[in-house]
Amino acid sequence: MRNLDFSPLMRSTVGYDRISQLFEGMERATNGDKYPPYNIIKNDQDSYSIVMAVAGFSEGDIRITATHNSLEVSGETKDEQEDVEYLHRGIAGRAFTQTFELADTIKVVGAEMENGLLKIALQREIPEAMKPRTISITKADDIAA
Repeated sequence: MRNLDFSPLMRSTVGYDRISQLFEGMERATNGDKYPPYNIIKNDQDSYSIVMAVAGFSEGDIRITATHNSLEVSGETKDEQEDVEYLHRGIAGRAFTQTFELADTIKVVGAEMENGLLKIALQREIPEAMKPRTISITKADDIAA
């Protein structure tokens, strides 16, 4: 893995302590396994969905874990029937773990499974303290005290 120099980016930013971790995560994601396939959909300005193709898995086979800045989806099928002889096996059904990095303002609000697709709903919730506000300019005499 290459070492990247982030110092030019850090000169004009404040509070982006996790930026190197995010870039390292992106590099792992581009080099890693793409199973199962997924889509990330922007439904509207503050609503997103992750849709994963999980054919062969049931709701009990999948675990979704949301932490402060990440979402981990993992799946493992139960032991299969040993008396089944496959002539062709095209449905993978192998164990997987997929991790998504989330912004501080993105919250996981729910998940549902339908027709072999796992749909995870995400919502942007911007706290009042993070919304833009206008700062009034006062005279220097008014600030002292």
